[in-house]
Amino acid sequence: QVQLVESGGGLVQAGGSLRLACAASGRTFSYLSMGWFRQAPGKEREFVAGFGWSGGPTDYADSVKGRFTIDRDNAKNAVSLQMNSLKPEDTAVYYCAASNSPRPASTRQYDYWGQGTQVTVSS
Repeated sequence: QVQLVESGGGLVQAGGSLRLACAASGRTFSYLSMGWFRQAPGKEREFVAGFGWSGGPTDYADSVKGRFTIDRDNAKNAVSLQMNSLKPEDTAVYYCAASNSPRPASTRQYDYWGQGTQVTVSS
């Protein structure tokens, strides 16, 4: 079993930055694919950014490319999401997720989820 704990959400003005962190435990971290998702009120959960097992390629949703950066630290069993140039439409609950698949292709392939952290961007 893998446990994921997110931190770093909050309220920020449009154009500002936030950094989310996710600490993982319970399994060899380098054999987990990691991702960030978000869910706004009334909308489905959507993929934001992620990468496969250690050394795999990084993927981003088109809506965040050039503004968000995902990073992992295998030594610390942690993954982060640096969010710059935030927009009101980035407002959502952000979730850290992990998958046993080397390169998950859909949300359903993520096996473990954190509790979520709220990000609110004011205009």
